[in-house]
Amino acid sequence: MATETQPDATTRESRRSGPLVALTRRIENLGETGFAYLLLTPVFLLLGTVALYPLLRTFELSLYQGLVGLGEAEFVGIENYVNLFTGKSDRWLPGSTTFLPGVNVNGTFPFVHLNGLLRSALAVTLIFTLVSVFFETLIGFGQALVLDQEFRGRGWVRAAIIIPWAIPIVIQGMIFFLMFHPDTGFLTSYLAEWGIVAQTNTLNDTFSALLIVTVGDIWKTSAFMALLILAGLQSIDRGLYDVAKVAGATKWQRFKLITFPLILPTLGIAILFRTISAMRIYGLIDSVSSCTVVPSLSCMVVETFNSQRGLSAALAFVTAAIIGVAVMGVIYQQYKSGDI
Repeated sequence: MATETQPDATTRESRRSGPLVALTRRIENLGETGFAYLLLTPVFLLLGTVALYPLLRTFELSLYQGLVGLGEAEFVGIENYVNLFTGKSDRWLPGSTTFLPGVNVNGTFPFVHLNGLLRSALAVTLIFTLVSVFFETLIGFGQALVLDQEFRGRGWVRAAIIIPWAIPIVIQGMIFFLMFHPDTGFLTSYLAEWGIVAQTNTLNDTFSALLIVTVGDIWKTSAFMALLILAGLQSIDRGLYDVAKVAGATKWQRFKLITFPLILPTLGIAILFRTISAMRIYGLIDSVSSCTVVPSLSCMVVETFNSQRGLSAALAFVTAAIIGVAVMGVIYQQYKSGDI
């Protein structure tokens, strides 16, 4: 009978020092932060691929005129961007009125000549985003503070608050369309008496329609902010409030020294999500009024897609760049404050 030879110490040591073992040891020596990023690497790669490919494809389409893939496209380089920022693409943009007709940017930016319609779209998008996100955060914060308390029927109140958020955008738009229609609406006459909206053709007046769209978005999306902020509130250790009560802290002091500082990271993430979504506003505008009355950047993209696909892609890429700058600004502020 043949006898089995036992591996010597050198063979065993070589097996223990293979590339897989070395990689395992490096992973074991990672700190908690490094190991967490390692676990998130597949997610980052997947999200990067899903987000980066459409962006690169959009940029590619913006370099052509015509229908890419159907043999009708002509490579024009950055001509679509030049036409967009020099006013040569005016005839393709939707709308006939401007929201900021008296603003002239030529004195400040000699190279860039933003036409009135594009300036209006940028102004409408920024005004809508700032106003809606501000009030949604304020109202959502108040709702979250109420829902964080113990009271009878809290579950029913939570369910009732999220009802507006669950309503589809088209149905929500029809609700506000009927509420403010000059013939059938019951709020137009009251608000017109105070000079808040136009007396006639309310939904065809840019300022009035923008106000209605903003109010409709605040009504719908405040619940989303409330749910995100409520999740952050419930993660706060309740023992901190007990200690503060024993120390004689008032409710305002507990809010200022415990609740608000600890909820800031969650608040920043919620504002970031809503800012991204608000800057892409289109569906509510199209349901309540029209893109020609309330032009937004996304409206410009959709309205020019069939006629000038390259210009539409250029508008989409510029919109994505503006959103990216806003997102990076929020992330940078969070990084400076040590929240991330």
